[in-house]
Amino acid sequence: MTTSIRFLLNDQEMDMTVPPGLLVLDLLRHHLEKTGTKEGCKEGDCGACTVLLGELTDSGMHYRPVTSCLLPAGEIHGKHLVTVEGLNLNHLTIVQEAIVNEGATQCGFCTPAIVVSLTYGLMEKGANFDDEDVKYVLSGHLCRCTGYASLLRAGKLIQQKAHSLTPSATQSENILQLIEKGILPSYFSEVPEKLKRMASIPPGNGHLPSAKFIAGGTDIYVQEGESLPDLAVTLLNLFPEMKGIVQKGKNLHIGALTTFEEFAAHPLIQKAIPRIKDYMLLNASLQVRNRATIGGNIVNASPIADMVILLLALNAELILTETSPTQKDKPMRRIRLRNFYKGYKKLDKSPTELVKEIVFSIPEPDEQIHFEKVSKRRHLDIASVNSAIRISLKDNIINQIHLSMGGVAPIPLYLSQTCDYLSGKELNLSNIQEAMEIAQTEISPISDIRGSAEYKRLLSRNLFIAHFCELFPDQFSLKDLLNIHG
Repeated sequence: MTTSIRFLLNDQEMDMTVPPGLLVLDLLRHHLEKTGTKEGCKEGDCGACTVLLGELTDSGMHYRPVTSCLLPAGEIHGKHLVTVEGLNLNHLTIVQEAIVNEGATQCGFCTPAIVVSLTYGLMEKGANFDDEDVKYVLSGHLCRCTGYASLLRAGKLIQQKAHSLTPSATQSENILQLIEKGILPSYFSEVPEKLKRMASIPPGNGHLPSAKFIAGGTDIYVQEGESLPDLAVTLLNLFPEMKGIVQKGKNLHIGALTTFEEFAAHPLIQKAIPRIKDYMLLNASLQVRNRATIGGNIVNASPIADMVILLLALNAELILTETSPTQKDKPMRRIRLRNFYKGYKKLDKSPTELVKEIVFSIPEPDEQIHFEKVSKRRHLDIASVNSAIRISLKDNIINQIHLSMGGVAPIPLYLSQTCDYLSGKELNLSNIQEAMEIAQTEISPISDIRGSAEYKRLLSRNLFIAHFCELFPDQFSLKDLLNIHG
């Protein structure tokens, strides 16, 4: 199966026929000779293949960094694909110059992608590019040679140059300034008009009953990447009706194709979950968060899926829709997320159903939400154990509670017995200790590469305690909590 795609590659208009499931990384390196984009882990972990993907929105051009090893070629139709070659001027850019001056490269393998991400930081933040932004855009890059101190120093130099820009509210306005200052190539100003001439959706990518469905690709390309170019695939990201976040009454409706980064950046989500950006930093790099979708995380059914664990604690529901032409008249189906998992990688979903939306109630002012995670790396790693809680009190009585835990069962686990016990109980040490013991009967961890069963039981206790320590520091001292644990 092939499809026609038209897109901008740096400053060139491209018209190609390719398998829609072909990785953009392979398209660039093996078909288009753009070898500045490096192949490292090919799992989205190292960041060496980072490119910018730009699309025209109502507010102008919007670019985001993504790992090209997780991006299907069929998705770049009508978009602007920027590689490190497309950032070249007749002189070193301020990003390249800063890296050179600070000796922030040795073997150079990871450097092109780092240049891409730091340039994105300038495009996104402009004059407001600061220390935290430097760390934010570099978070998805691994460098074995230099460490990161020299890169952070390079970031400082870039910030000094950025201060000459006028503060701006939009990425499009920042881009125009960067062009005027000779920091971005001038062709960027022509991109919006060029994209307007291109069709928004490539032909031949409608719903296919026998197709392999691809959303963010963050797991399927790791598991089946070599075979996908040869298969009939449906690229779900070509269906914008499955994106977005809206409030309907007292509920938030999340389109299944909403990315992790879009979820964390949305004002409605930040109001509902004030620490959501902190939690997301634990879960994946910026480049991967720009690909990973909420619906994909749910359907992938990993027992340690970070977003699923959070959504279980939010007591979320799923809205499923039919894709088969023979089933189109069937009404959409709703199911509680906690009932969606029937066993390891077994879902209450037919092969022709898709998760269309995720729905959860907006937290009341007296409700609190918290997420905890332990992994081998502190950030951007797969969890050994993770856990989330949603809780509200009235006169120190637990009015409502939802607890979830990952890495301790064959499925992402909602701790129903523990929640039933705590509901209506006073929040005190005795009840927390009893609930913790009930939780231990609900979990069934196994030993694997991420830890022994005994270690995971210990982690589950620690994370259980951490919820109450973080949310109610005035009620429980560390000594009290250690006594509970011991």
